[in-house]
Amino acid sequence: MTWTAVLLVTAVVWAVSVIRSVRVRAFVYSLPLPMTLALVTTGHPVEGAQVLGVVGLNLFFVTVAVTHRRLRWPILLADLAGIAVYVALSAGVLAVPVPFEAALAGAVALWALAMVLLRRRAAGAPPPEPAEARRDGLAAPVKLVVIFVGALVTGLLGELLRGMVVTFPYSGVLVAVEARRQLAEFSRHFARNSLALVGFLAGHHYLQDTSPGLALAAGWAAFALVAAALHLPRPGALLRIASPMSRPTSGRVGLDRISLRKPQQGG
Repeated sequence: MTWTAVLLVTAVVWAVSVIRSVRVRAFVYSLPLPMTLALVTTGHPVEGAQVLGVVGLNLFFVTVAVTHRRLRWPILLADLAGIAVYVALSAGVLAVPVPFEAALAGAVALWALAMVLLRRRAAGAPPPEPAEARRDGLAAPVKLVVIFVGALVTGLLGELLRGMVVTFPYSGVLVAVEARRQLAEFSRHFARNSLALVGFLAGHHYLQDTSPGLALAAGWAAFALVAAALHLPRPGALLRIASPMSRPTSGRVGLDRISLRKPQQGG
């Protein structure tokens, strides 16, 4: 991992640490900045293994959330468990060739299944903690040093993964520490955004034999397109926003309240 990559990971984690909205945090983390840097500096091509690496990113956060929130492991041990799951998946994926189209279809199918399951669980989920209860006690300079050292350590580990280094959770290890009080909520938002990362890898894959710059541009364009589709307001949400406008205000009669009964004669 180059010094530029270390600084980029540090910047991403720092940005995530100062954002209070979990939804925005997950989106910032899902930006394929570390992936772009890994592709530029390592020269690894995007194949089916890297698409399955996005599945590994989700498994990393799920593992950290389960071990830290349910099993009450310290967050650093939970991080190590998440890394172990990612490394184990990487070893299995690298052991056999994975056709890109098969990996792409499998990743999209798993994403769709995850969205269905998460939507069913969302109704019974407890409300998130207020923002005031989630503030970190670390001073800003101390936090920056911890993030920088963590980026160095995870970068050294990531170098051992060959092609899977592209999707290794460099900043994810540190983001999990920052978002430890909202891991379940963060994981749900990241799972949704991860489809855009699959789009980034697909766009890069299909043009990587023409030009590295063109492949990266296609990857980012695919990411932006999928991310925009994921975050566009749904028709149901627009109807809910518009419905209060049809309610009658004080002193006025709404059109939906006008009686159509025939007036009585001779009364």
